[in-house]
Amino acid sequence: MSRWRPPSPSSTAIITREGFEKLKAELDHLWHTLRPDVVKALAAAAAEGDRSENAEYTYRKKQLGEIDRRVRYLSKRIPVLKVADGMPAQRETVFFGASIELENVDNGDSHRYRIVGPDETDARRGWISVDSPLARAALKKRIDDEFEAELPGGRVRFVIVEVHYEG
Repeated sequence: MSRWRPPSPSSTAIITREGFEKLKAELDHLWHTLRPDVVKALAAAAAEGDRSENAEYTYRKKQLGEIDRRVRYLSKRIPVLKVADGMPAQRETVFFGASIELENVDNGDSHRYRIVGPDETDARRGWISVDSPLARAALKKRIDDEFEAELPGGRVRFVIVEVHYEG
């Protein structure tokens, strides 16, 4: 049995200005600050002798590989991202970058989300990817519109209570 898996579908290459600047800062920090420090520590660990029994050397090699993987990803991803600046003309309609308040029609629970790019999602802050089933279902809906979304727990009906844009 092979371990080959089909490639996952590519995520939408859109991002907010804030998220774009954060990714650029992360790349700069990894490349210019963190990586040189890890390379120095790796060289020092390599100079200690037998590498097969040197835990510091093994740890630093693994850490360097993780940094290089992230740098490679960011170096390829940043140039293809499209920064979504500006406000939409229809501010009561849900588009990329909107902060929305949804009410579950069945139980009355209220939830707040912000629709952002896949590279800047943050569950603690309520930032969901534009590629998520909930965001896809909410896009282009207006205040008081009702819609259904297929979520992991099943099909859920929501109504849009509020739409707000930053800036």
